[in-house]
Amino acid sequence: MHLMELPREVLLGENLKDRVGEVARRLKLGENALVLYGPKTKEIAGREVEENLEGAYNVTHVEIREASMEEIRRTEMLIKEAAINWAVAVGGGSVIDVAKLASYRADIPFVSFPTTASHDGIASANASIKDLGAKTSVKARPPIAVIADVKVIKTAPYRFLAAGVGDIISNLTAVRDWQLAHRIRGEYYSEYAASLSLMSAKMIIKNADIIRLGNEESVRKVVKGLISSSVAMSIAGSSRPASGAEHLFSHALDAIAPKPALHGEQTGVGTIITAYLHGLKWERIRDTLRKVRAPTNAYELGIEPEYIVKALTIAHTIRPERYTILGRDGLTWEAAEKAARITGVI
Repeated sequence: MHLMELPREVLLGENLKDRVGEVARRLKLGENALVLYGPKTKEIAGREVEENLEGAYNVTHVEIREASMEEIRRTEMLIKEAAINWAVAVGGGSVIDVAKLASYRADIPFVSFPTTASHDGIASANASIKDLGAKTSVKARPPIAVIADVKVIKTAPYRFLAAGVGDIISNLTAVRDWQLAHRIRGEYYSEYAASLSLMSAKMIIKNADIIRLGNEESVRKVVKGLISSSVAMSIAGSSRPASGAEHLFSHALDAIAPKPALHGEQTGVGTIITAYLHGLKWERIRDTLRKVRAPTNAYELGIEPEYIVKALTIAHTIRPERYTILGRDGLTWEAAEKAARITGVI
């Protein structure tokens, strides 16, 4: 049996902070709601979403500081104590990831209300949890609905939108890694999921001139790409269509770099290198990232070159069961340094 779980509703538009209750009623989610937000996203949209729900729902709120197991356990306990029927996460990656995993563990649905469009976690089943100094992707369940208010997302620094481009463009090498694992390891492969994933990346490349403007239309383009990437993962039943060696590289940087960059920024740079390893036109990927003002090298990431090379040599150990272009033994220091220098990353 192959189970595909998808969001039941996706709202994309302007001034949607008062539409959460309407979506919850339509989906018959129940009367007891939990609103999750961070210290900043509370002021951006969280408080307003909460106020709009009060009166029609029994509303409880929780402020999330980081995506850690401690915060997940605290939220899960609150869900059980307050007999919460559903949750809405108003925030960026950390808030949404905590809501995603806590609601999954408590067996309730959650609504995603992103305040940034920096990675595909806004609609996917995967949660990145930072614990014990390492960041690990955990399988959960996708949101029952996604409400993307372009005006809210546009208020975030443009850097986050550019990072979203980096996360989507990484689909190009993620799918290549998946095809490689299919041929070498006999791993399950879905042409439909792969095609949707590749289309998302190609549309981002095509619309780079619009995205770089940083306006409402730019946000729409990136959000659609992130959501279609998430749907591709749901169809595949894994993160394979949107996560390959470039994501392992990013997770490795998270583990070793003193000050990691944004996830999408790191995967974008990782895509340049892994595209070179695959023999793809890595220059086109680099040029697209430059066009949208996303980082294309170590200097722009704010990470020292030696950490880039080190991350490339240990990336294969992050998820040993996931076969990629890095192989079972990974890259040697010399090979990693050569790939990074040829592509101009260092």
